[in-house]
Amino acid sequence: MASVTFDNAQRMYPGAEKPAVDNLNLEIADGEFLVLVGPSGCGKSTSLRMLAGLEEVTDGHIRIGDRDVTHLPPKERDIAMVFQNYALYPHMTVAENMAFSLKMAKVPKDERLERVKEAAKLLDLTEYLERKPKALSGGQRQRVAMGRAIVRQPQVFCMDEPLSNLDAKLRVSTRTQIAALQQRLGVTTVYVTHDQVEAMTMGDRVAVLKDGILQQVDTPLNLYDKPSNLFVAGFIGSPAMNLLRAHNVDGHAKLGDIEVPIDRDAAGQAHGDITIGVRPESWRIVGEGEGIPVKVTVVEELGADGFVYGTSGAEGTPDQVIVRIDARRSHHKGETIYVTTDPSTVHVFDTESGKRLSK
Repeated sequence: MASVTFDNAQRMYPGAEKPAVDNLNLEIADGEFLVLVGPSGCGKSTSLRMLAGLEEVTDGHIRIGDRDVTHLPPKERDIAMVFQNYALYPHMTVAENMAFSLKMAKVPKDERLERVKEAAKLLDLTEYLERKPKALSGGQRQRVAMGRAIVRQPQVFCMDEPLSNLDAKLRVSTRTQIAALQQRLGVTTVYVTHDQVEAMTMGDRVAVLKDGILQQVDTPLNLYDKPSNLFVAGFIGSPAMNLLRAHNVDGHAKLGDIEVPIDRDAAGQAHGDITIGVRPESWRIVGEGEGIPVKVTVVEELGADGFVYGTSGAEGTPDQVIVRIDARRSHHKGETIYVTTDPSTVHVFDTESGKRLSK
């Protein structure tokens, strides 16, 4: 097992105007499950491929444990990669696929069989060892790809969107299995996904990237409760945080004729335009004329919870305002509800820089 360090790591593609990954500094502890998340093109897969040796590091360093692996070929880095498309050999059985890398490394046959049996038992694949990949479901194929990585007993697992080809229900169950398996094995894991729900439910810590630059790295709960800037605030959370543009007036966020109370400390730092963030669950429904009007366009009933999606004529409000409601309370399309919130639940950001002003 080993830690992973990105030390000002950069990847600049020939002919590009700016780096795909720009001065990435990231410490991943021994045995940690770290998730890299962000929108398409943010540099998360490139960062992972730099660690795996599949992309050249044009500046800076990458270390696995005490070893500088920046310019080592992939086979000398002691990592195992799990890809999005499984990358299984169709003419080989499950057992042969899982043992292939060991065979190439000239591991004795008895030891190969033992490692494959152990991995198959961990992954509930024992009864499928003699089948070919075409006879397996997508979830089973992904478990075979995981098994092929496990048998190598690497220092680091690198996983590049391994669940994106699975259907929604299978994705939920498989991500739980992967997280539990990683905890049992204790292998340092770097996992890439564009799905922020996946990131929040799997990672010990989550690193959010945008345009090749690390925005914030923290525990899932801290990312949700204290996003460091407007991008993280809008990206983390499902449904997304409501971001409203306002003016700081005497400790209140003023949106046209409507005032929303904000924390006194944040108000003291705010000069000029501010953006306030309110999670859907932080709104309170109040009487007519007492808060921000929201005209209901869609009611999403999810059983235990419900969400109202609507529009507001208040200055600075986004095109869509999202409010979590009691699923047992009846709201209808075309109805207008009024919402407000408490100062302690409002996130305050500087509109120009995007920086968080709230504590």
